[in-house]
Amino acid sequence: MTTEPLSDMLQLLGAKSVLTGVLTGGGAWSIQFLRPERIKFWGIVKGHCWVRMHDDGTVVELRAGDVLLFLRSAPMTLATDLSVESVSLDEVLSKAVNDVCTIGDGADFMLIGGTANLDARGQSLLFDALPRMIHIDGSTSQAEPLRWILGQLIRERADRLPGAGAASIQLAHLMFIHILRAHLQRESAIAAGWLRLASDRRFATVLALIHERPGKDWQLSELAKAAGMSRATFALHFKTAAGVGPLGYLTEWRMRLAERALSKDAVSIAKLAESLGYASESAFSHAFKRVTGRAPKWVRRAGAVEPSVVQSVL
Repeated sequence: MTTEPLSDMLQLLGAKSVLTGVLTGGGAWSIQFLRPERIKFWGIVKGHCWVRMHDDGTVVELRAGDVLLFLRSAPMTLATDLSVESVSLDEVLSKAVNDVCTIGDGADFMLIGGTANLDARGQSLLFDALPRMIHIDGSTSQAEPLRWILGQLIRERADRLPGAGAASIQLAHLMFIHILRAHLQRESAIAAGWLRLASDRRFATVLALIHERPGKDWQLSELAKAAGMSRATFALHFKTAAGVGPLGYLTEWRMRLAERALSKDAVSIAKLAESLGYASESAFSHAFKRVTGRAPKWVRRAGAVEPSVVQSVL
């Protein structure tokens, strides 16, 4: 694990990103999408379009440089003209060539699509922390890194230099991270939880200590001192940001680490309990069940359940 809170959490959640393809088009066109099955993000390279959500009628205009991240989205329409009769996404995909879809006449529009894959628990935690849709305006300062990434993705596709595929995957993941960063920078009222806590610089040193040494018997006074606050002030501000107190967060972090280890590693439950600071397997098992609602042995038997990767150029 790293010792930077947001990176730690994304790694724990199993976050991986995939560049799924390109849509080019010209003139008036409209595409109907079913409800996305996973987190998707779109970057507009050139031109402009509209997105209309079918459940509540929300309409978003996207211009060159804009990025849109979808979580828990409804069926929707992507169009340069919402009055035009839509074609199905399947019809557009059936004509794709080398992960490039084309619609309409001309090439005055280009969109790059990506997918963020997380394990089931990670997706649930991210959905709880974020709105269902994040729109980053390409003209804002927060979008500057995203504009660079979009340009670099185009260059990788055009030049086809050795390692272009691997570079594009890394750029897609960087794009996902920068979307989260931009959202955190512009939102002043993020709900209490892990994402708000990870973005609060007052607690960066404290979280680094907890994440680096989760098995240590941390005392509230030690953590408060690391944050440069009194115990009472530290406990109050931490709970306001996280929704739980510092020691409660420590317990939850230990249990998330335990979930991953039980699913992926061959370590014994007794050894895992010891590494996370528990004096006995029974004490660890009790804490694990209280936090996760499941017994450690059940998670061990179930094993890792990885999400299937369904590729789509959009």
